[in-house]
Amino acid sequence: MSAAISDSFELYDLRVEVAEPRFPMVCRHTVGDYFLVQGENLVFPQASAFSMYALAAILPLLPAKQRPTAATDWMSTDALIACPDPNCGALFRISRTQRRQQKHSECTIVPLSGN
Repeated sequence: MSAAISDSFELYDLRVEVAEPRFPMVCRHTVGDYFLVQGENLVFPQASAFSMYALAAILPLLPAKQRPTAATDWMSTDALIACPDPNCGALFRISRTQRRQQKHSECTIVPLSGN
């Protein structure tokens, strides 16, 4: 008999926050505004707006930032993302907050090989 493959894995929850700018912001960002990433969900707990252009620059990094990485991996140390508007000085800080247990079966219908 073969051992069953575990259905669980861990991801970090994230907080993405508008940080102090490098130079004046021209977009409608406000220092301290934030959203959360919990599992595969974006959670906007504040009644604030978030630029879709800034979000487009940040989104590709979120799945990589959620995964555990070596302490020497740049994904573990680098946390600031610049606004994609070259005239806007906004910076966005991605912080890992806590680990969340996920289940493969709750994220996809594709079966694990070996089960």
